[in-house]
Order: sequence, then C-alpha cells, then structure tokens
Amino acid sequence: MKPINVGLLGIGTVGGGTFNVLKRNEEEITRRAGRPIRITTVADKNLELARSVTGGAVKLTDDAFAVVADPEIDIVVELIGGYGVARELVLKAIENGKHVVTANKALLAVHGNEIFAAAQKKGVMVAFEAAVAGGIPIIKALREGLTANRIQWLAGIINGTTNFILSEMRDKGLPFAEVLKQAQALGYAEADPTFDIEGVDAAHKATIMSAIAFGIPMQFDKAHVEGITSLESADITYAEQLGYRIKLLGIARRRDNGVELRVHPTLIPAKRLIANVEGAMNAVLVQGDAVGATLYYGKGAGAEPTASAVIADLVDVTRLHTADPEHRVPHLAFQPDQVRDVAVLPIDEVVTSYYLRLRVEDKPGVLADITRILADSDISIDAMIQKEPAEGETQTDIIMLTHQTVEKNANAAIARIEALPVVCGKVTRLRLENLQ
Repeated sequence: MKPINVGLLGIGTVGGGTFNVLKRNEEEITRRAGRPIRITTVADKNLELARSVTGGAVKLTDDAFAVVADPEIDIVVELIGGYGVARELVLKAIENGKHVVTANKALLAVHGNEIFAAAQKKGVMVAFEAAVAGGIPIIKALREGLTANRIQWLAGIINGTTNFILSEMRDKGLPFAEVLKQAQALGYAEADPTFDIEGVDAAHKATIMSAIAFGIPMQFDKAHVEGITSLESADITYAEQLGYRIKLLGIARRRDNGVELRVHPTLIPAKRLIANVEGAMNAVLVQGDAVGATLYYGKGAGAEPTASAVIADLVDVTRLHTADPEHRVPHLAFQPDQVRDVAVLPIDEVVTSYYLRLRVEDKPGVLADITRILADSDISIDAMIQKEPAEGETQTDIIMLTHQTVEKNANAAIARIEALPVVCGKVTRLRLENLQ
C-alpha cells in the first residue's frame, strides 16, 4: 500500500526523537498502521542540525511554508511551538487539505477553537496527544477510553519542571530560587522558565483537558493561574507535618453553575498516589461517574516520550486517512454541534479547602479572635498547629486547615484577620484538595 508522506516542521528535541523512533520502529509501526509512515521532508532553520539528525536521507528545507504547500505531503507534523508562525502554518496546512499532528499546547489552548473549526470545515484531522503530559496517552483516554463517563473532575501534575522543583524543596529543605538554579543546570528548566514556574504551561494543558472532559470550547483566557515562585519552604514543611504534600495542580471540575478551571500550588493528602509523583514525572487523576478514579502516570517531556505520542497520532491519522470525516473521533470528544459554551467560574466562586499560615503576637485571646472571624464567614477548622515561640521571640506561627468553603468567603475572612493588630503581615493562603 502507498506510504503516508509526512512533512516534519522543526527537528529539535521532539522532532529528532520523532524521526529516530519512527525509523527504529518502522516495521512495528507499519504493522499497526496498515501502511508505511515516512517522513519525506523536514523543515528547520538550522539545516546543519537537520542534516545531522536525518543523515541527509530526506528532503531538507528552511522554508516551512513550502512543506505545507507540497502536494506530496499527506500529514504535517508541527513541532515549532509558540503562537505566531505555528498558527499560520497549521491553518495553511489545513487549508491545503492536509492532516496535522502537533505537540503545541500553547497554540491549541489559545487558538484551538479556530483551528478545529477550520479542520472540521475542510474534513481533515488535527491530532494533539503530545500536547499534554508528553508520553502519557491522556488525550486518548479522555476522548475515547472514558467516553461512557460523565467526567466529574480531573487534577493533574502536568509540568515536570515545577514538580521537580517542589520535590527538591521538600526533600532538601532548599528555597525556591536555589532549586530553580539547580533545575536549570540539569536541563529541567529553560533559561527563561516563566511559562513553567508561573503556571502558564500547566494552564495551557488544563485548558485542553477541560475542553475534552466537559465538551466545552478552549477557554484559556478564563483560567485562574498561579505559579510557585512565592512558595516558601516553611509551608512545604508544615504541610508535611499535617500529612500533606504541595504540588502544582491543573484542576478542572464540573459544578452545577459552571466549570472550575484553575492552576495553583495545592495541598494533597500524602496518602494519595498522585501526591507521591516526584521529580520531573507527570500524572493525571480523572474522576468519572461510572469508572470512578483513574490515574495516568509517566514522563511528561523528553525527546522519545513525546515522540511516542506524536507517532501514536500519526498512526491514528493514517488508519483514518480515507475514512468518512463524519465518522472520525471528534477533536474535543463531543460532536462539534454539541460543544457547549459553559461558563468558566471566576476564582471567587470556586469551592475548596484552605491552608492558612499566620504570624501572630504570642498573647492570650489571639486564637479566639481568629476562630471567631472564620466562624462569622461560615468557615470551620479541620486541623491546626500552634507553634511555641522560639526562645526570646514574641511572635509565633499558627497553621490552620479549613473545611470546604467558597473562595470569596475565605478572602473576606483573611482580610479581617490581617486587620487584627495581633496579626503580623499577610496571611499565607494555599488551596487544599482531598481528591476523593
């Protein structure tokens, strides 16, 4: 049978991994796909790099637009990244009737609605397993494996850089800035790590998963995003004493009045499997009404783990290449006319539990004042640590865990607590999820 011809845009880490894995496992992949899948053209600005990876065995060009216009190319694999030229190339490939495979979570989270609509109109597929959690097949699980379920919520450790940093902070008691430098030296963090440490990368991925889980459009601009830059080692230690671990979680939850979509540092009970995901690994926990909780774990980045997902998409597209577009799996799991524009709730309306750390004067009645304010806001305390002041100190820490409440109630209570003359500085507030 005639081979499927692939044009590869970008042969950096993931592109090189894709080329090598496809070549190494060519026979196995052909047996699964039913026909050979061959990268015939590679576009990259660095032609010397492209030549060293491919050995000159394929056509090389520095003009990616020539690849998406080439009538001999059946599938375009976009591994350039970013929002700009990648969007132009993907839309041009679709316009030219080519299927697209991409690992570009930022592109899909921001421009996915436009891209999927264009693909639907043209009758081509856009596959993006590699865009979320590297080699973990979470997109396929959400879109196909769990299709019988009404997904209730999902929570994911979906950024390896931040998970590595938090693991090191907990294990070694080091401050954030020091561990970040270590992560950069080891290659886990970029020279500019902003997207990772500020939670933006995780929010891109959570946006994509929420759309598939709930049948809603991509709504990245509505996500609440917090990173880990202000997290202190003391809070990681206190959380541990209370039986919790702190992870940067991407959370999407179905509510009666809308959908929660948020990324932030989160306390998780240490006994949960996901709380024990360490280093640069990823994990996603999904709660369905029929299946219950399912956990997906593995490498969330790297050349060959991500290439694994890219090639799985290539095989899927190859199998369905000649299928009636109406009978393919929809991009967002739900039929396009059944995607519903459900409201993403503002963070003030989110319901969760809280970790509060207060620095207070060591005086009688302080705790009574604080608990009275919490009670006035209908916030009940689940657990508490009151530290003895160090010798010669007149201030101490109080750490509280609350039961669930609406965020706006927590904010109002915190503002009143901070106004007390016996409270020193700002209250440290972290959200807590039991993930039951």
